Amino acid sequence: MCGIALIVSGIQINISSLQLNSACPTRQTEKLVFSLEDLKAALRRRGPDSLRTKKVLLQSSGEKLSSFIEEDDDDTLCSEREDNNRAELHFIGAILQLRGTIPLVQPLFDVSRNVLVYNGEIFGGFHLASDCNDAEFLIQTLEKCCSCGSCLTGHCVTCGKSSIPDVLSTIKGPWAIIYWQDSSSTLWFGRDAFGRRSLLVHWPTEDDSTFLLSSVSPVSQAQQASEYEAHNEIGSLSYWEELPCGIYSMHVGTSNLNGYLVGDVKMHEYTNSMLNELIKWERISVEPRSEDLETSRRQDDSASLEAVPCAAGGAQPAIPMQVHTLLNVLKESVSRRTSLYTFYQEVISGVRQEKFVPVAVLFSGGLDSMILAALLDQCLDPSYEIDLLNVSFDGESAPDRKSAKAGLKELKRVAPSRRWRLVEIDADLSDLVFETTHVMSLINPASTYMDLNIGIALWLASGGDGWVSSVNTNDKDTNHARIKYKSSARILLVGSGADEQCAGYGRHRTSYRWGSWLGLDEEMKLDMQRIWKRNLGRDDRCIADNGKEARFPFLDEDVIRVLLNIPLWEVAQLDQPSGIGDKKILREVAELLGLYEAAVLPKRAIQFGSRIARESNKKNFGSNRAANQASAGSVRICRKSNFS
Repeated sequence: MCGIALIVSGIQINISSLQLNSACPTRQTEKLVFSLEDLKAALRRRGPDSLRTKKVLLQSSGEKLSSFIEEDDDDTLCSEREDNNRAELHFIGAILQLRGTIPLVQPLFDVSRNVLVYNGEIFGGFHLASDCNDAEFLIQTLEKCCSCGSCLTGHCVTCGKSSIPDVLSTIKGPWAIIYWQDSSSTLWFGRDAFGRRSLLVHWPTEDDSTFLLSSVSPVSQAQQASEYEAHNEIGSLSYWEELPCGIYSMHVGTSNLNGYLVGDVKMHEYTNSMLNELIKWERISVEPRSEDLETSRRQDDSASLEAVPCAAGGAQPAIPMQVHTLLNVLKESVSRRTSLYTFYQEVISGVRQEKFVPVAVLFSGGLDSMILAALLDQCLDPSYEIDLLNVSFDGESAPDRKSAKAGLKELKRVAPSRRWRLVEIDADLSDLVFETTHVMSLINPASTYMDLNIGIALWLASGGDGWVSSVNTNDKDTNHARIKYKSSARILLVGSGADEQCAGYGRHRTSYRWGSWLGLDEEMKLDMQRIWKRNLGRDDRCIADNGKEARFPFLDEDVIRVLLNIPLWEVAQLDQPSGIGDKKILREVAELLGLYEAAVLPKRAIQFGSRIARESNKKNFGSNRAANQASAGSVRICRKSNFS
């Protein structure tokens, strides 16, 4: 996990070809109030191991463009130099190192004056040696790419080299990238097809010509010190927006008219045909025939009759083979995200192995987190403990706290040799004034009370600062002492993507009721194609702010492909009750893992399970009833303005 950013100044940038709503040159935005130090501080929270800046200075003389890399200690902005023929690309990189065997500092640069800041993991597509770092591998690979400008996809017919879009399209895993290819005077940037890593953009406007990219929206010290106030509306102006998923390039050249530096931004297609199929999200079988439903019901009835408690991993013969296939691909997804050879070796040096907790699970005790925890147990060396991070805004009474404790008992039953640690993170919303202001900057540009509630819950949970029981929870005596504990796990498994792909939301039931199978399929496709904007950028920013990396096993490319190959009526049957028909196939996976209690739990969103939504409704609307009448979840927040 890294925090990456780029500040571009001195270039007249044209984004008209992108056909974005924000591409209007007369669009106004909030004025920039944060400083370079504010931006560095926000990035360092994501990447506490190292931080560095590098500048690429561009100078035009006639039609010729020259470049050189400036040392880190010069923080003079190009705009302060007042040189119309000079431009600056200011790269910033902060690292949370999880791969490689030696310390790494970004931005990376090579002898060809290429510069890279990269936030991502390569879980497939390329083969990396066990001691290799992703960013190091990538800059070496990108250096070999075509720079002649005659090709944008595949292999160049002129030089025979791969294109940069071809390399990026090959990566399996989450990524966000900013890369300067010096030989072609081209800036490349973008994020993976599902938006699993945040990358925000400020496109140049009439009143602010600066072009910025950043993993996170920084907050100024003045804003940090201000008291948070919430009302029922917010102004329409916003400085940042989520960069739409894709690969972008900006070739920098010299204007023939005045010698100014100019850049045209273009968007490129992913060149991987399988990836493009996943982006389209088109299921093979959507509408069942009557005989299909009858066969499925017979299988369900048979499984119910034959289902008996068994050891973890014990397979029920009546469960269809496609469920076993999904279980296997999910296990492989968890494995590639938690293999210990990928961990930066210095993290565990000098720490006794039994005290090192490499991976934690954001844990509600619900279906998705229970599956991830059980699979993690199968993938992780048994000598390591696993932290289960659970947040509550209502102490022991919150639904997620109750299900987490029940889930812990079930995990101890299916994996008795594993040392599980339930970390109980208790919070009181009325005490979180400063924290709420901070999280508001993290969710930006998201701006509703629902976004804020989810953001606060994720931020607190991923921080891992809570309490653990002093003894084993299987003991009959429940009057155990609670000990203060903070999880040191740097990698967090998160269940994002399970509801979108397996019809876990209430709106899926509504779509099925009104539009049958085709209506359900369209709603699920909409969810998957907008998950980058509605969920993943926000969640990545809130979790990474604690120096932790979120990994999403349900959003692995192979998992998405397998689920799309399964008939929709086998994924979900929404004519059946909640806890049975929704996410039907994941409930069958849970049964294969021996998680029989978790297999029948109804869906419960984190803002409701932790009860932050109830507390937020009371604080901001007076009561739950008033909040419901106002459709509080979609109401936008009014931030106390400090813009000038």
